[in-house]
Amino acid sequence: MTTTAITSGTQLRLTPARVARSEWIKLRSVRSTVWALAATAVAIAGTGLLLTALTRGHPHTHVDAVRISLFGVYLAQLTVGLLGVMLATGEYATGMIRATLSAVPRRLEVLGAKLGVFAVVALVTCEAALFATFLASQVMLASHHAGVSPAAPGVLRAVAGTGVYLTLVGMLGIALGFAIRNTAGAAAVLFAAVLVVPEVLGAALPADWAGRILPYLPSNAGQAIMNVRAAPDTLAPWPGLALFAGYTAAAVATAALLLKRRDA
Repeated sequence: MTTTAITSGTQLRLTPARVARSEWIKLRSVRSTVWALAATAVAIAGTGLLLTALTRGHPHTHVDAVRISLFGVYLAQLTVGLLGVMLATGEYATGMIRATLSAVPRRLEVLGAKLGVFAVVALVTCEAALFATFLASQVMLASHHAGVSPAAPGVLRAVAGTGVYLTLVGMLGIALGFAIRNTAGAAAVLFAAVLVVPEVLGAALPADWAGRILPYLPSNAGQAIMNVRAAPDTLAPWPGLALFAGYTAAAVATAALLLKRRDA
């Protein structure tokens, strides 16, 4: 059955492109979007450049020049994740979700459009901030012969893959927002998954258990992509990111199921 909308006496066919356009309008019209994306870029650049400057002041200290420039990811995952949560829960808080689902009866198109539009915006923002920070950091470290070339093996993969990881964190936030429908609750679950649980288990588990469990936790798996070379007690970069993408896909599938079954 073809879904249509009537505007000024003209019947318009509802297409995925039009649904995506409506989600884009909602995304850019919310002031918190600009602030959250700006905070993400500032977290990436500010943390990376600050740590690089501090490292440059200790020239005899051995550092991972790539990873230190990407260190802002640990803070940026909170801002981009919270943005994802608010994009979903904000509509439930204001009641706009009822108007959205009335205009687009095929509910999964709403979820897919929101995820797709967010993914494009977040990926562009994060990649731009990450590459700019990486290049600036290497210029700062070059005077101490500690910088690395973007052409070195694994470097471009680490920087670009980190942007993908951050984008997936935000998409996970959207999925949790649709599933839980409460900003505080969804944000708490997200932050627990990417921050609290790995730290708590790392401190509580015996060393032999920790080595078997911790690499497979969501954030630990996803952050493996930041390693230029595979590190001990971590997954290889691409398998780690793939596992985190799997966690995100499972959350999206759960959100889709609940979105179809529950009332708005």
